[in-house]
Amino acid sequence: MDFQVVWTDLAISDLAAVVEFVAADNPEAARILGGDIIAATEVLMTFPFIGPAYPRRSRSNVREIICRKWYRIFYRVVEASNQVEILRVWHGARDEPSQL
Repeated sequence: MDFQVVWTDLAISDLAAVVEFVAADNPEAARILGGDIIAATEVLMTFPFIGPAYPRRSRSNVREIICRKWYRIFYRVVEASNQVEILRVWHGARDEPSQL
């Protein structure tokens, strides 16, 4: 059974900020990047455990996948409800997110 991908408000805000930042210089590149990030999360519907556990949160169930080498997508698998919660979308050059 496939999992449902659910975006948190924080992750939606992160994605919007990334797209807006890139769009300031290149709107077409921003559109493609946004689509690539969303597409990267869609693989989690079938393979929710594909991303490794986030090492700085060893006591939680936070995992991460990488999109386009620079964008880190943090998520949590909620097996009881067959959901994958997208928690954050983060550029790898930035400091670690304090809120996950």
